[in-house]
Amino acid sequence: MPVSKSEFDSLPPCDFYTPAELLEDDQMYTVYEIARLLQGLDPDAEIDEGTEDVLLDWTIPWIMNNADDLVVAEPRTDNEPAHYGLKGTADGDESDVGDENE
Repeated sequence: MPVSKSEFDSLPPCDFYTPAELLEDDQMYTVYEIARLLQGLDPDAEIDEGTEDVLLDWTIPWIMNNADDLVVAEPRTDNEPAHYGLKGTADGDESDVGDENE
């Protein structure tokens, strides 16, 4: 059921970090680490599984919405998640390299 705005003490804008504000340009992060960073936590902070599930509900759309500014590294092993980082900033970043077929 909807709730009247007057029932809340404060209604700040719904602003999210940009990738450049959130991520270090020479680092790659898992979706779990990005979820923590979006909440102002350390990337390796211990949180309970239920909280992590809620944070992932916010983080996955954030990654999709900011995909143009991000690169993705496939998991190195079957037991590891993918990693995300800023596009075009780290050495060896494929986004810095032109298409050889052009």
